[in-house]
Amino acid sequence: MWSEEFSCHYWTQDLYGSQSTYIDAVHGFVGTALPLIRGRALLAEADWAAWQGCIENTVLRTATWEGGQANWRARLTSLPGKPLLMQYCHGAPGFLICLADMPGHALDDVLIAAGDAVWAAGPLTKGSNLCHGTGGNGYAFLKLYARTRDAIWLQRARAFAVHGIAQTEALTQKYGKMRYSLWTGDPGFAIFLWDCLRGRAAFPTLDVFDGLTAA
Repeated sequence: MWSEEFSCHYWTQDLYGSQSTYIDAVHGFVGTALPLIRGRALLAEADWAAWQGCIENTVLRTATWEGGQANWRARLTSLPGKPLLMQYCHGAPGFLICLADMPGHALDDVLIAAGDAVWAAGPLTKGSNLCHGTGGNGYAFLKLYARTRDAIWLQRARAFAVHGIAQTEALTQKYGKMRYSLWTGDPGFAIFLWDCLRGRAAFPTLDVFDGLTAA
């Protein structure tokens, strides 16, 4: 769909009888853009060029900039002044993970600015998980390292990993057990640690179900 207000296309989620204009990774536009980016070789050249322009335009027009850093609201039509989230499911980390394989240079500046925003925000207090925790945000740095080959992003990912280990240990001691969910528990964080050690960015499910892993 086309937004006259923002001069960009957007994706509408219709779920359980309600519609929303999410633009983020789990529920929205960039999550929908990811399979197009990964499968672009299957598209005709002209079709991919149209999709690429659409994705770039929406991402750039919906970014919120502050002091050289960039983030995104959860919905295209979010109320002004509503606090922005900073996690995989809603916010810059998810945009980075979904868009890091985008070819070309149109998004370079905003992706770097998003990475700086994730770093400035610091590790999340919600635990070490992938969906809304330190591990998911750390993957954003691994994605930027894969895209730019700038070692600062690998260093930042590993710094988040060390913090996440402490979070995992503290919560395990507090509750007397670990959490066994891939997305909101410890297995996903363990995979993040492994990728930090080998300098890879194979985000669970999104990057491995099709047999292709990020370099």
